[in-house]
Amino acid sequence: MANGSSISHVQLGRLAFIPIKWQGPLLRLLLAWIGLIALFFRDWAVMVGQWWNSSSYNHILLIPLILIWLVWLRWPELRKLVPFGWWPGLLFLAAAALIWMLGAVSGLNLLMQVGIVGMLIASVMVFLGPCVAAGLFFPLCYMALLVPFGEELVPTLQLVTARLAIALTHWSGVPAYVEGVFIDTPVGLFEVAEACSGVKFLIAMAALGLLVAHVCFQSWWRRVTFMTVAVILPIIANGVRAWGTIYVAQFKGVEFAAGFDHIFYGWIFFGLIMALLLGIGWHFFDRPGNDSFIHAEAITKSPLLRRFALWRMAGWRLFAISMIVVGSVHLWTDHIMQLEADLPVQISLPSVSGWHRVDYKPSVWWEPRAAGADHRLLGSYADNKGHQLDVFVALYAKQEDGREAGGYGEGALTPGTIWRWLEPGAPVQGAKADWLQANGQTRRLAMTWYRTGDVLTGSNSRLKLANIKNRLLGRDKTTMTLILSAEDRPNHSAGAAIMAFRDAIMPLEEWMDDIAQNP
Repeated sequence: MANGSSISHVQLGRLAFIPIKWQGPLLRLLLAWIGLIALFFRDWAVMVGQWWNSSSYNHILLIPLILIWLVWLRWPELRKLVPFGWWPGLLFLAAAALIWMLGAVSGLNLLMQVGIVGMLIASVMVFLGPCVAAGLFFPLCYMALLVPFGEELVPTLQLVTARLAIALTHWSGVPAYVEGVFIDTPVGLFEVAEACSGVKFLIAMAALGLLVAHVCFQSWWRRVTFMTVAVILPIIANGVRAWGTIYVAQFKGVEFAAGFDHIFYGWIFFGLIMALLLGIGWHFFDRPGNDSFIHAEAITKSPLLRRFALWRMAGWRLFAISMIVVGSVHLWTDHIMQLEADLPVQISLPSVSGWHRVDYKPSVWWEPRAAGADHRLLGSYADNKGHQLDVFVALYAKQEDGREAGGYGEGALTPGTIWRWLEPGAPVQGAKADWLQANGQTRRLAMTWYRTGDVLTGSNSRLKLANIKNRLLGRDKTTMTLILSAEDRPNHSAGAAIMAFRDAIMPLEEWMDDIAQNP
């Protein structure tokens, strides 16, 4: 009898933890997640690699644990709800799968990652229903932070940090002037590099601020105020950090300041800023410690959710349809990804009226990167007015991951070289214009255009959209990158040289098509 009683208690304990009404839906959700991760394993591997290898995204490694904790906080109320299969959730699942497809056909990892995370989120609605999804609303939203994003803010944050640092440098009595992301002081030239932009602090602090705003506050205006501080504080703090390095260097030397920066700043600095943020918000926390976060009774009595609950479907039938929907999108994507334009065997830089070809001899070696291009050309032209510029052309048969014309590190500024991004230039005919600098002295202006089909643009986003449209319509169009670049020389400005050459090759679209031998 004692043994039987013990077994009975164990079974009751298990049932108390996961009610029977939850076991089937949770099993289907678990199998769906396993299937989705397996089907898109390559994309998950790339994303997890970013979490592990990029210091900007190391904090995401904690988010799965945070999500488990957020669900655990809600479990006493969640278990009172009745999960069920909900067929309208298929619309969200299909939408997430289509987002992944758009990312795949355009070679944009960010969209692919939004899609694969979105499919996991949508699966919760499909297999647990709208009431449970409403109870898990914040964890599901927070789950979106699994997607590594924010690097797009780096150039803007570099400029903001440089402006804050120069203002504080002047305030502290140190003579200096700023040019783009470079700050010239009596002891040397300082660069607000990508690693010093503060993007990693901003992304991590935003994730922390969002969590604290939800867990510790009930008042919406307090949440919004706290989030505003969580975003502004790391930006200001990073400007102070840059100024501190410059200021210490004036008295202790550049090497000492650099060593101090590496020792004190980084995660130690972030920890202090995080403590400051929590200290600011501490006295304004207004959520009771025993708050349950959700109320099952209120959810079940919601008129809207009760209407949604009418659209049910048997769980395993829904599981089969879900896998068919996602699998079909994956198969169709594999098919259209095979599209590849026919390229000429060889391309060459054409003759240009009023200009002649000269040997490529830059004062500081500069070579754009187009790692996945099928053809690349780099040459120089000069005219009889003293203008000289360099022309770079890259031609692609198709765009995909690793073969992206506008991918990270592709184009005029190659990572790991002596060249640094200085500031944006004035765009011409929609081009993306960038000033680059080497050795603190040599300046170079680079203007970038992309061409695919009938589209001519300097916008990477517009290029992606054009490539997506071509793929979805079954068009096998080439993609071409054109970079016109010139060094800024005494009495011969880079901008004047580029404008003179561009005027000589107008219309630009036809000139690019002639190189690519597009009909």
